[in-house]
Amino acid sequence: MTTSFVRKLLLGVLSGEREPIPPLWLMRQAGRYLPEYRALREKAAGFLDLCFDSKRAAEITLQPIRRFGFDAAILFSDILVVPHALGQRVTFVEGEGPRLDALRDPEALQTLRAAIDHAPLEAVYETIARVRQDLPPAVTFLGFCGGPWTLATYMIAGQGTPDQLPARLFAYRHPEAFAKLIDVLVDASASYLVRQFVAGVDAVQIFDTWAGILPAEEFERWCIRPHARIVERVRSEIPGARIIGFPRGAGTELGRYLDAVAVDAIGLDWTIELEFARSVIQKRRPVQGNLDPLALLAGGAALDRSIDAILAAFSKGPLIFNLGHGVLPETPLAHVERLVERVRRAPASG
Repeated sequence: MTTSFVRKLLLGVLSGEREPIPPLWLMRQAGRYLPEYRALREKAAGFLDLCFDSKRAAEITLQPIRRFGFDAAILFSDILVVPHALGQRVTFVEGEGPRLDALRDPEALQTLRAAIDHAPLEAVYETIARVRQDLPPAVTFLGFCGGPWTLATYMIAGQGTPDQLPARLFAYRHPEAFAKLIDVLVDASASYLVRQFVAGVDAVQIFDTWAGILPAEEFERWCIRPHARIVERVRSEIPGARIIGFPRGAGTELGRYLDAVAVDAIGLDWTIELEFARSVIQKRRPVQGNLDPLALLAGGAALDRSIDAILAAFSKGPLIFNLGHGVLPETPLAHVERLVERVRRAPASG
């Protein structure tokens, strides 16, 4: 008895292949813009409880696949489960976002575990197993973690801040202590990603949402080097692991990032100039992105122009179509439907 092989288009792109119609998924594609998500969210005691409810988290992961037929499903969870598994108290306040017990000085770092405790994360790995059972065979399953720098910004401030001032000051004033925190997060993140691969994901993405606020030297120290170490450690246990790097806002620093970080593809945010990204970045690695989430929210001609510009810029090389960050909660479903239809309407030229 023989079984047929089904290609996963996104994994092909991560191998350097160009697809005439690029695979498509969206960051935060499982979330508040979907009515079926909101219905499940109302039944959960809190957001973190939802992340650790493997049955519901699996259902949320699959919801956008059923509705839109994306080429990848991304695990429904949160980057802050890693600080939680390191012993830092994490809660989510409705309408305000995450709250953590802030690490305001070097002594506060002693409250963290030296290594990640996987016990609180077993529900996440169970979610992966559940999704794996029901995911269509052509759909790539993505796991993820937060970049150490971005995790540190939340852990030190105790919440999200517009300028990440607490973490930046901490790094300048206490560089040795901050480096130790980054070391702990590198080890924890690599271990977490390995366990996701073992549980059944096909590829992972490292989200460093706040990388772009760092000056060049700090970007090298707190983003590039930690990402390189995570990739190396994951592949030491999962040879050939497919990894996407997303240092949001890195701009022209992406060249230096790719010099040192052996990711299979690079996520682009919406601020990067398309010609630079095509001629400098895509020549070296497959690219992912980079539609402005506000263009998706706006819809109409603005959305169409933005989609067409990205396809025109990147169609001759390996591309994963995505947003430059996450879907905004107010985004109309019809705009997402329009995006999917337009990306898949006709083969890209070239």
